[in-house]
Amino acid sequence: MTEARGWFADLTPVDSAREAANERLFRRLLVAITGAGAVLRIIVLVSKWNQGLLLNDSLWYSGQAQGLTDGHFFQEFFLVSGAEHAPLTSIVIAPASFLPRPEFWQRTTMTAIGICGIVLIALVARKVGGRRVAVVAAAIAAFYPNIWMGDALIMSETLSLALICVALLAAMRYRERMDVRSAVIVGLAVGVAAHARSEVLVYAPLFALIGVRALPWRTWLRTAAPLVAATLVVLIPWTVFNLSRYERPVLMSTNDGTTLLGANCPATYSGPAMGGWILTCLDDDLGRTDEDASQRSARQRREAMAFANQHKTRLPLVAAARVARAVDLYGLDDLVRGDVGEERARWSIWAGIVCWWVLAPLAAVGLWRNRRRFGITLLAPLIGVAITTVVFYGSHRLRAPVEPVVVVGAALFVANIPRLRDEITARLGRLDRVVSVDPVNRAGTSSQS
Repeated sequence: MTEARGWFADLTPVDSAREAANERLFRRLLVAITGAGAVLRIIVLVSKWNQGLLLNDSLWYSGQAQGLTDGHFFQEFFLVSGAEHAPLTSIVIAPASFLPRPEFWQRTTMTAIGICGIVLIALVARKVGGRRVAVVAAAIAAFYPNIWMGDALIMSETLSLALICVALLAAMRYRERMDVRSAVIVGLAVGVAAHARSEVLVYAPLFALIGVRALPWRTWLRTAAPLVAATLVVLIPWTVFNLSRYERPVLMSTNDGTTLLGANCPATYSGPAMGGWILTCLDDDLGRTDEDASQRSARQRREAMAFANQHKTRLPLVAAARVARAVDLYGLDDLVRGDVGEERARWSIWAGIVCWWVLAPLAAVGLWRNRRRFGITLLAPLIGVAITTVVFYGSHRLRAPVEPVVVVGAALFVANIPRLRDEITARLGRLDRVVSVDPVNRAGTSSQS
């Protein structure tokens, strides 16, 4: 409410009362939309009441969570490294593992986080475009299959999407204030999110670039350095723990070697799986006990790089296939098959693909038109996913961090369609003002949203 009072401070009493009423209406709409999204997610959750886990990453997350409740801190599980993935997802669902039928309650935990994600996406949209855009973004997020589809799964996507939204909110606040405190908060948010999805680490240097062109370099460096440092500080406990048990350094996980090797083999350089990831590329690794997880990962990286070097003439085509897969323009049957293996319903996967085809172009236009409002901030997930896709492979899971940005971008477009804009405006009342702060000249400038 402090921020809301700040918006109303220079209004007349009548306008201030109207704004307060509009704010209450906005919150009621957000609660109603979130409630509708919650009903959908609960239906999906209940449908999985008796569904066991398939042979995918959910086994690792669930097993490690149950191991934590037994006092086993990220130990080897089913002959898989205890650092196969970043640790936060298993830590978050660990309390649910004390209950009977722990897998269902782990799913329930992720569903609750997914419901909160609707609100977080709306808050990001509000920061960029005001209440009208936030309402539209909440409605899209509530029913967009590529977001709700994963909320009842014991995977990292739901948690990482929520934490990425928190990091985006912190980064936008930092862009307005450009002070050390805001920079440290951004760094901490990125560091925590990286414990759910390690590729989020690339956001730290990207967010650090905020203000680099507008500020004197010494002034910019005084805030950019604490941002990166705060991110690194959050990584220390997990990294030190891994240094104590593996032969080679492990920053976040030992999964990078497996990922690279599965994406750089004959099956992924041609044919229907080109640009993807294939488990059978790891057949020669099964059963090896002469190396620990860090040594295995290092060897797999070398083998993957050697294969890529031997087939470097194919790399441009493979990279193009990876990007095309990531944007649902190539390898759809293979993508759907992989998603089905991760417990997603086939109909919802195809619904997500169709919705992506509609929302992604709208988002591109919406983001371009409003690029001055957020600068590099909303581009960080886009850049991160692009890097991850080109280096590793194209898939819906690796694309997941960009979905909130797509929702916000599409909402920016839809909410500004003249007829719809007027309709929403009539219902929300006088539009709230969006205050954009220049990082050099702190004087705010008001614009209609």
